[in-house]
Amino acid sequence: MKWKTYLIGLAVAVAAMGMLGGCGSSSNTASHEKAPITTTEGTDEGAVLRIAAQPYPLYTTVYVAHNLGYIDEELQKIGAKETWTEFKSGPLVNEAVAAGEADLGFMADLPAIIAKSQGHDISVVSNIAYGEKALAVLVPTDSSIQSVADLKGKKVAYAKGSYAQHLLALLLEKQGFTLDDVQTVNLNAAEQVTALTTHEVDAIVIWEQYITKLTSTGQAKVLADGTGIKRGNMINYFVTDYADKHPLVVLAYLRALNRANEFIKQHPDQAAEATYKNFNVSKEEMAKILKNLTFTTALTEEDVQAITDVKDFSKKAGIIQDDVNINDFIDQRYLDALQKK
Repeated sequence: MKWKTYLIGLAVAVAAMGMLGGCGSSSNTASHEKAPITTTEGTDEGAVLRIAAQPYPLYTTVYVAHNLGYIDEELQKIGAKETWTEFKSGPLVNEAVAAGEADLGFMADLPAIIAKSQGHDISVVSNIAYGEKALAVLVPTDSSIQSVADLKGKKVAYAKGSYAQHLLALLLEKQGFTLDDVQTVNLNAAEQVTALTTHEVDAIVIWEQYITKLTSTGQAKVLADGTGIKRGNMINYFVTDYADKHPLVVLAYLRALNRANEFIKQHPDQAAEATYKNFNVSKEEMAKILKNLTFTTALTEEDVQAITDVKDFSKKAGIIQDDVNINDFIDQRYLDALQKK
């Protein structure tokens, strides 16, 4: 089955990150005090930012910034440039970063935490978006399942190591259940759609664009989403050594995202027009999806707490073995430098 290929890829990613950064917990839990970013102007001639992208509307900000040329423009101002490579999942982005093939990745909270725990020296430099309705449990429209409690003993597909796993665990916990009370089927997003529509599984836990596509076509209905239970943070991380050597590149990239955020806010229809083809949805579907997400680079106390909660869950659930020091993982210096400017 295709999901075996996905599992092998995830295993390779984890192994690669272990070899790259080592598995000792000391490297993950020690806090490293760094001086504030004081230089926000200047040039970094010849620098190249290798971006590992994922074509999901959760990351619309980055795609707007890329498609409208904001990233190129901001990098050109400092004499730098970008390269852009797309991957189908967060674990595959982690694999590329671990292999030294990318400097920047963006993904949901949990796969980034897994990468950090495995010893990969990365730093979260900003938010991208959050959205409680952008992650949900779906069942076929004709399903007899009426509540989360009805999932007990049923086949539920989700991508292990994705933030969907955390949502399902939280929803089950409210019913007094654990993940052991469902039959887990480990599938990537595209495979989940096929499994649900062919009734090979009883439910899936999936994100946008799939929620809107499946519900708009009448193939599925939302059983539960993250409302009131999971914030659903999407984050940007840089390889720490790269960010330390190229702070002006990090700042240029964040400036581009801030421009994109403002464009989405002021011109949502045009933002949908600029990106819908990237995500294989219609313009109408893209407009709906944008309403389920808040796009911002800011990392508020609420965001940091939400990411911390995910880290604690992953440690308790055995998803990660080595703990992650959140103060070392999240580097607010770049956002602080832009705010002070």
